[in-house]
Amino acid sequence: MAVYTDISEIQLADFLTDYGLGALLSYKGIAEGVENSNFLLRTEAGTFILTLYEKRVNRDDLPFFVGLMEHLAERGISCPLPVHTKAGEALGELAGRPGAIFTFLEGMWTRRPTADHCRAVGRAMAGMHAAAGDFGLRRENGLSLGEWRPLFESCGDRVDEIEPGLAAAIDEELAFLEANWPADLPDGIIHADLFPDNVFFLAGELSGLIDFYFACNDLLAYDLAIGLCAWCFEADGSFNVTKGRGLIEGYASVRPLSAAEVAALPILCRGASMRFMLTRLYDWLNVPEGSFVTKKDPREYLRKLRFHRAVASAAEYGFDIDRVTQ
Repeated sequence: MAVYTDISEIQLADFLTDYGLGALLSYKGIAEGVENSNFLLRTEAGTFILTLYEKRVNRDDLPFFVGLMEHLAERGISCPLPVHTKAGEALGELAGRPGAIFTFLEGMWTRRPTADHCRAVGRAMAGMHAAAGDFGLRRENGLSLGEWRPLFESCGDRVDEIEPGLAAAIDEELAFLEANWPADLPDGIIHADLFPDNVFFLAGELSGLIDFYFACNDLLAYDLAIGLCAWCFEADGSFNVTKGRGLIEGYASVRPLSAAEVAALPILCRGASMRFMLTRLYDWLNVPEGSFVTKKDPREYLRKLRFHRAVASAAEYGFDIDRVTQ
């Protein structure tokens, strides 16, 4: 479910008077997504998406998110474009929530990614990294390495309810990541949540990227590691090396990876698995049943973490190590 704030036709029609979109023809809630309330709008000017930002999104971050999408769109990245009011504002307020209207992006996300999908995602990710290189705002990653241990500790003494011995295993892995996390790799703005449901395809081609509400400044190769976790595992938990090769080589075809970045991929993947396991673990243990937050099983990313712990080099992800730059 992704409609946490209900709106009436009267409220919406009044909100739209600030925009030059004509009369409201219809609207309906969109079920997908877990952070904000989203609605499909049809007006005399066309089809749009209305997003109401819920409490888990910091209002102070909204200018970064909205500005980033405008910046990327201006540089040819296909993503939703904020629609401005008649007064030139990209953000408004509706039903007590900050809100914005975006252009409608054609396409659907794929439930069964192929190696070709992964290659296209890699290219698009690298293109986004390049396009965001001169964006003027900065946002620190609120779910970076330094936040993982406090997040783990906030789960209290219930962690072993998920699996006996899990708390000790997480503590050990965090100590390793804290001691070995790379610090001198290229950084910039990353998407940080480029899962399959945030990438649209149309007629077999990638049509755009959505949901930039975790975007932040961090290591560029960390975004690639998140992608390997999100796109390249099969339903049975096995890693698909062909998909991994496609994702990495697609990325490197636009932005070649340095030898240091390739060498760091296994630990970056361990970190990406830890990050998503911990946020899922926290929600699993702390969010009441029946709440609006969709709880996801943290054990999926525990299994992925265990896979990455056994990886010795990026060659095991399908990448030709000899092709990297120095």
